[in-house]
Amino acid sequence: MNTTDWPENLLALWQRLRLSPQLWQTRQLPWFAEGPVQPCYTDRFQRTQAMCAETWQAWQAMQDAAARDGIELEIISAYRSWAQQAAIWERKLAAGQAPEEILRWSAPPGLSEHHTGRALDLAAGEDAVLSPAFAESEACQWLRMHAARFGFHESYPSGNSSGFQPEPWHWCWQA
Repeated sequence: MNTTDWPENLLALWQRLRLSPQLWQTRQLPWFAEGPVQPCYTDRFQRTQAMCAETWQAWQAMQDAAARDGIELEIISAYRSWAQQAAIWERKLAAGQAPEEILRWSAPPGLSEHHTGRALDLAAGEDAVLSPAFAESEACQWLRMHAARFGFHESYPSGNSSGFQPEPWHWCWQA
């Protein structure tokens, strides 16, 4: 698929953000449709998080197993629509960040695993959220040893091919 095959509303978001289709081709990131999701969880910030039903079931099983091992896991972010991803980019652009800097941490609309309803950003207890320090936490070590049993993988480990900085908190469920 090339960008001319993308839905018009996604192309419009890219135009609004002044993103070039060459960006997608250069980074070779996969395109993601917005998945069917359902509200499932209220996070520590009292925001409702949504995900696909299969991810929710796998998450509950993984969270229960972690709890049995004394590890407290929680969801910080799950499903994001293309429009929500565009809003993240708009905030960062308005704050003066260049697109190249934003791309170190955030995928443009249409290129984020969060659109699928299968990606989860996780935290543990009182640890800082979305922090590289999560990589050294007991929770992250537990995830690296056990998450695959529940169908989850760490999407952006150190040295990943996507060009993103390591995100030890970002885990995606695979069918």
